[in-house]
Amino acid sequence: MADAQVLEQYDQSTIEKIERFTTRDMDDLCDATEAAIQDGGGFGWIDLPSRQIMERYWHGVLLVPHKDIYVAKLDGVICGAAQLIKQPSNNQLQSFNAKIRAIFVAPWARGRGFAKQLVNKMEADARRQEIEVLSFDVIETQKEAMQLFETMGFKKWGQNPLYAKVAEKVYSGHYYIKDIQNP
Repeated sequence: MADAQVLEQYDQSTIEKIERFTTRDMDDLCDATEAAIQDGGGFGWIDLPSRQIMERYWHGVLLVPHKDIYVAKLDGVICGAAQLIKQPSNNQLQSFNAKIRAIFVAPWARGRGFAKQLVNKMEADARRQEIEVLSFDVIETQKEAMQLFETMGFKKWGQNPLYAKVAEKVYSGHYYIKDIQNP
């Protein structure tokens, strides 16, 4: 028991917004993404893409001005990520809302509250940017994600019965929203 307590003291967790990738960050992010995909929580990927495709994906996300990447780190190693997708500058009608997308935590880092910390950080940053509403959608199989968002004040507003298809089976998707200015 004493060993577990000592190890726990050294667990340093952080949530960061990424502005650029170091080589280590990219390697860690791809490793965590691969682990999440293999575990069935790869935010849209069913089959594991090549490392080159994954790296291009993450670099591409970073290039889009209205997309922000947040990462969770455990002892300096990226173990999860999420994206905050704001409206492009030409969409003034919807500029008050943003979407949380592609949130995941690698299986080896789950149970430490990283998903909640990622959402809290994105919500705080969105509020500072005068965003008023956050939305999120999720496949029906991700029960823990739905439960997390519901406990964080997100309200389910709809369901799409034809949301996703995996191995010829169709799954529904659930849509959530939260007023972050007047929770």
